[in-house]
Amino acid sequence: MSDTTTARTPAYSITEVFEVLDPAGAQRYSELTPPTVEQYGGRFLVLGAAPTAAEGDAGIVAAVVEWPDMETLHTWYDSAEYAPARAIAATAMRRRLVFLPGITPAA
Repeated sequence: MSDTTTARTPAYSITEVFEVLDPAGAQRYSELTPPTVEQYGGRFLVLGAAPTAAEGDAGIVAAVVEWPDMETLHTWYDSAEYAPARAIAATAMRRRLVFLPGITPAA
């Protein structure tokens, strides 16, 4: 590594499913999504976990993905590879999907 190398700031996507409207569609989404996440450099930190709410309401299942940076996250979300899964999610489940910037790693 050279002195001019800059650390990228990681980004995170958090999905919380509140209701499954189409179980077969949700299953298909869960099959289609992981390969696209991997293709774009994402790494699941949490996958299919049942959240426990310390405050407020929790969904029935959650996932957290770490991405190299926010640009990569947005590129994945808008990609042709993720589009079929994204279309399924729109009708198969009621969910919240949020994108968060991480903290720049210390040099």
